[in-house]
Amino acid sequence: MSDEIKKGLLGIVVDETTISQVMPDINSLTYRGYAVQDLCENCDFEEVAYLVLNGDLPNKKELKKFKKELEENRNITINLREIVKHMPKKAHPMDVSRTIVSVLGLEDKETNNNSPKANMKKAIRIFAKTPTAIAAFFRARKGEKVIPPKKGLTFAENFFYMCFGKVPNKDIVKAFDVSLILYAEHSFNVSTFTARTITSSLSDIHGAITGAIASLKGPLHGGANEEVMHMMNKIKNPENALKWINNALNKKEVVMGFGHRVYKKGDSRVPTMEKYFKKVAKIKKDKKFHKIYDLVKNVMIERKNIHPNVDYPTGPTYHLMGFDTDFFTPIFVISRITGWSAHIMEQHAANKLIRPLSKYSGEKHRRVMLLNQR
Repeated sequence: MSDEIKKGLLGIVVDETTISQVMPDINSLTYRGYAVQDLCENCDFEEVAYLVLNGDLPNKKELKKFKKELEENRNITINLREIVKHMPKKAHPMDVSRTIVSVLGLEDKETNNNSPKANMKKAIRIFAKTPTAIAAFFRARKGEKVIPPKKGLTFAENFFYMCFGKVPNKDIVKAFDVSLILYAEHSFNVSTFTARTITSSLSDIHGAITGAIASLKGPLHGGANEEVMHMMNKIKNPENALKWINNALNKKEVVMGFGHRVYKKGDSRVPTMEKYFKKVAKIKKDKKFHKIYDLVKNVMIERKNIHPNVDYPTGPTYHLMGFDTDFFTPIFVISRITGWSAHIMEQHAANKLIRPLSKYSGEKHRRVMLLNQR
């Protein structure tokens, strides 16, 4: 057995999956074989969610049934609503999101049933209810009345409605829908691997997703979209952008929203999300963030040959839509629940406890001396 240590499991293949892969030959992320950029242009988020969970794109009948199932499961209990309303107003929404899924696990009658049928039903309940509870906190912490879900709205429209009390124009909704599709799944990333590791002990889906949310919170994973916005707010206006980014690079500071462990020629999701970011910027008459975006991106590519990842265009897009910066990653959560759930069910289907080895580098064998001899 080799004693070579692979920090971060770099280059280690730990299992196989049928859910998604990055295809280097076409430099594209694919879900169940479909290029994600094609899915963005030709499908709505519900269709892609169905694909990720079930393995195939739905026909009209299957999609209608799936949307109805989501709609019927959107309401949350009075208990959960009250818990969310009484969360500390300064709590990070990712911590609230994590707690929401835990409470859903406490309330679900099938929490401990890991059969394929029960897990699929639970996945749909978590997927449908979590946005409702997150939107409730979005309003509650501002002292505004919580808005329940409304029938007849799409997944994206309903989230806007529950957060703001109204649905924006179709181009804004489409851009949001695209962001959800791009965030839905991404192979064995750290939060997905966390979910699979928890699942491998035969724990439940609520626990696995709770752990995944905790993992996603970090700025080296999902929290990067928030950090991008913090960076842009520090830059303040386009006139400061070149000086700021060059200064950051000279000091060897980490610039969030750039680089990716998997993509070496640039994140394949970026061109699609950038296209919709620019559309939203035009609709919102933004004269600042899209200029900062281009200036910083160009310097990073020219000086470091490091390309943006999908969090870079997503951050300012969510900002222009009106979402608070610390809610960007919870939006990531409501999308990625689909990918996590698919991986949890896949892990259960061919499970083996994930238990890697470690190389000990501490003190050599020592004998315990009695207290009066030390």
